[in-house]
Amino acid sequence: MRELPPGHPPIAPRKTGLLIINLGTPEATDFASMRRYLKEFLSDRRVIEVNPVLWWFILNGIILNTRPKRSGHAYEQIWNREKNESPLKTFTRSQAEKLQAALAGGSSLVVDWAMRYGKPSIAERLTALKEQGCDRIVLFPLYPQYSAATTATALDKAYEALQAMRWQPAIRTVPPYFDHAAYVHAIADSLKAHMATLPWKPDRILLAFHGLPREYLDKGDPYHCHCQKTARLLREELGLDKDFAQIVFQSRFGKAEWLQPYAQDTVEGLPAQGVKNLLMISPGFASDCVETLEELAIGLKETFMEKGGQNFAVVPCLNDAPGSIAMLARLARDELGGWL
Repeated sequence: MRELPPGHPPIAPRKTGLLIINLGTPEATDFASMRRYLKEFLSDRRVIEVNPVLWWFILNGIILNTRPKRSGHAYEQIWNREKNESPLKTFTRSQAEKLQAALAGGSSLVVDWAMRYGKPSIAERLTALKEQGCDRIVLFPLYPQYSAATTATALDKAYEALQAMRWQPAIRTVPPYFDHAAYVHAIADSLKAHMATLPWKPDRILLAFHGLPREYLDKGDPYHCHCQKTARLLREELGLDKDFAQIVFQSRFGKAEWLQPYAQDTVEGLPAQGVKNLLMISPGFASDCVETLEELAIGLKETFMEKGGQNFAVVPCLNDAPGSIAMLARLARDELGGWL
């Protein structure tokens, strides 16, 4: 047991921390809560790279006066009413709790979770880990495919919080895992298991990734390449043809060109091509959220059926299922190394 000189500030027993980081969520679906969340999200220069002066007027004069109501309605459709929170928060908390048990670090490992936007904040949870004695912390952004608008901004926020600490912990980060065998296997197993439950056979599978402005790719963002490699490895794992398991990009925002093909346009056109049974999966999301539960499972389903489709389903994200936790634990162990 360490002996401290009289008057020395208390020091917690030495531990290692693992902080999983997801995108974020509003605290409620009302206008004010949605506006607060959207303002933080859309004020991020990693997310919106247009002229900051022009964007300030667009954001504060138009978007934050119109979009909160529309976004609030979308969240209302998928809100976890039992816990009064979004599914993303429910699943991320559960992932942290189950990772704590799976990693079996005992009292020497503390697994926590944070959101890049909204609560709990990255700064808050880093401080909490430090106060518990974590002098070594692994940051784990839950983004398989790297983008400056996701992975980089999450890490930026963590480094910003570290700047305010006099006694900083040692830091490691879990790298993008878009081509990690454990991740590809987990997605493939999830897709196979869900297909086995369907009373119909899909004519087409769409691998839906979140969209990104085309300009970001041109500037050197590797996200598009990471998505393409994930799709290729998943097809190889399952023995699927490229035309049968097609990649699309969802959640386009604004008038600029984004990564293509667009999910909305693709789904609209499939019934006319003879595709009557459609299955979608979102490999880029670690947890179900408004983009998967509302945009895909509700919005695109309506589009597909209105255009003449017959059967439509969305494979749940990995969430906190056993296969997901095993995969996340494997990735975490790679970085925890000798720290446990």
